[in-house]
Amino acid sequence: MTITSDKDRVVIFDTTLRDGEQSPGATMTHSEKLEIAGLLDDMGVDIIEAGFPIASEGDFNAVTEIAKNARNSRICGLARAKAGDIDRCWEAIKHAEKNRIHTFIGTSALHRAIPNLSMDEMADVIHQTVSHARNLCDNVQWSPMDATRTEWDYLCRVIEIAIKAGASTINIPDTVGYTAPMESADLIKRLIDTVPGADDVIFATHCHNDLGMATANSLAAVAGGARQIECTINGLGERAGNTALEEVVMALKVRNDIMPWSTGIDTQKIMHISRRVAAVSGFAVQFNKAIVGKNAFAHESGIHQDGMLKNAETFEIMRPADVGLSGTSLPLGKHSGRAALRDKLEQFGFEVGDNQLKDVFVRFKELADRKKEVFDDDIIALMRSGEDAENDHLQIVSMKVVCGTGGPAESTIEMEIEGKDVSATASGDGPVDATFKAIRELHPNTARLQLYQVQAVTEGTDAQATVSVRLEEDGMIATGESANTDTVVASAKAYVNALNRLIVRRGKVGEGADTREISYKDVT
Repeated sequence: MTITSDKDRVVIFDTTLRDGEQSPGATMTHSEKLEIAGLLDDMGVDIIEAGFPIASEGDFNAVTEIAKNARNSRICGLARAKAGDIDRCWEAIKHAEKNRIHTFIGTSALHRAIPNLSMDEMADVIHQTVSHARNLCDNVQWSPMDATRTEWDYLCRVIEIAIKAGASTINIPDTVGYTAPMESADLIKRLIDTVPGADDVIFATHCHNDLGMATANSLAAVAGGARQIECTINGLGERAGNTALEEVVMALKVRNDIMPWSTGIDTQKIMHISRRVAAVSGFAVQFNKAIVGKNAFAHESGIHQDGMLKNAETFEIMRPADVGLSGTSLPLGKHSGRAALRDKLEQFGFEVGDNQLKDVFVRFKELADRKKEVFDDDIIALMRSGEDAENDHLQIVSMKVVCGTGGPAESTIEMEIEGKDVSATASGDGPVDATFKAIRELHPNTARLQLYQVQAVTEGTDAQATVSVRLEEDGMIATGESANTDTVVASAKAYVNALNRLIVRRGKVGEGADTREISYKDVT
């Protein structure tokens, strides 16, 4: 059907860089935040919640740069119901051509008890802070945190206060993923029908996935009258995550017959940004994840395969190309040239310069010599493994690992550290443990291994293994990722990649490092 009315348009508000980054271990570097923001802007996201400026100098600087570089999206910053938060937020977002202040306070009885405010005292705070935000910015969003567990009469009261104080968007957060679809739709509809001034603002929905209903609750809220969905790429977020952008967008696209609303998202760019967010956050996408999972368009059953060969629509309700997936293996091998590789990389959304192409091409040839068949995912993994070369204070030169049933594993590793070649040998409980110990001998550190994860990129015994490593040191968290047909080599490179990121962050402490100066978990 043809969409003609503004009421048929759903605003996509992406909070990957704010709520998504609050996932323990998902902290992104400054450059990674800028990259993800650029991809969100390019794919048609209406509003990017770029961060929480008061949280740290790193967050403030990132939001500021994102605001300066935004081309199409409105840039939003989060602020608690405090004048200092709101002022700091405005300082960061004011550089954007289109901006928004998003301020919030917990309104349920449980959340009111934290600052020990009475209902009347909290109502005064809401009026003062929303008014203050509106005096700075003409686009203000207000959220009653834990709205779905807030008393009905009080929720209506504080929303009316926020609207009168100047909020143009009222967000209704299901902060703990407590509600269900029927409740979600009914709550939005009742608020619009009951609260004075509700017709003059946009109602938004912000759902968490604690009971696995975030997408369903968001779509139900739209049916109830909400016209903004808050979401993240891959459903990234603390605890069980947030509403997944790709799920609500594709649900509206595929089932437009029963959900006659549209978004401005270029869906063919979904897979690329999904992979980038997974890479920079260190949170791999589960294989059976809707829309972007590795198996989302895979068919193993004989009946399914037969149907697919005869007519893809028998078992696919959308085309892989609709979300930017080629759906085929990459017809490249050791005899392929640079032009073919560049063309394929551009199809995946990677823009590479001549020098970068030269480096990728060398590694591609090395991979093609080791594998009989090179797949799309192999090439994507290859791109990821070479992304942080400019920050390589530590580099692996060579490795030799001995392991088996006759005794402990032993790893000898040669590295280049700040231009000097050094080597060490260590034994451990398996080849990876021995390798990590050898690296620590060469580069002593107190970093704690929070995550070690191995995934096969493709099928077969010659498949590349993608290894993700997450390290924590002095409150700073860094992730590293690498891919190789040798799992131990991939593990070593991922570990060194994470160490390199920690080195960079240590060097930036005091001048914009990604450290957390205040706690802001569980906001909205």
